[in-house]
Amino acid sequence: MVEKPVKSILFVCLGNICRSPLAEGVFRAVLAERGLDGEFTIDSAGTGGWHAGSAPDPRSIAVAALHGIDIAPQQARKVVPADFERFDLILGMDRSNVDDLMALAPQQVRDRVELFLGHATGRPQEVPDPYYGGEDGFLAVYRMIREASEALADRISEPASVPLSGQASSTM
Repeated sequence: MVEKPVKSILFVCLGNICRSPLAEGVFRAVLAERGLDGEFTIDSAGTGGWHAGSAPDPRSIAVAALHGIDIAPQQARKVVPADFERFDLILGMDRSNVDDLMALAPQQVRDRVELFLGHATGRPQEVPDPYYGGEDGFLAVYRMIREASEALADRISEPASVPLSGQASSTM
């Protein structure tokens, strides 16, 4: 079976103000460092629309800026039905995000929905929501996202080795 190469990725968290905009920004930076920034469509969204139109959380903006990444212009949005056709890979930050996405996704494209760290690193871990914590939580989330973004960039830059559904059930 020939796998479709991944050319578009949507990062998803609950409100699209902490983890997913940070993942979008970090992944864009990783692609730029590798000279691949024009080759992929990258975006982020939330499963809920409470913050639609808002900038990322100031703590996400600050931790990104600390590492030379500007995510301040991003605006939160809610996942829409068209996203399931537009994106080759839809990565939820935690299992609850993945469950919500699976409930929304048409049956024929559910294989595009995966847990971010599980798909990128092979470790079925969640990116914890730092919203109710302090700045140290945002720094820890940045480090997780950076590591996973590096691994994901490695995988998608070699399309022959990257199936859309990268997790074997024995690792979940």
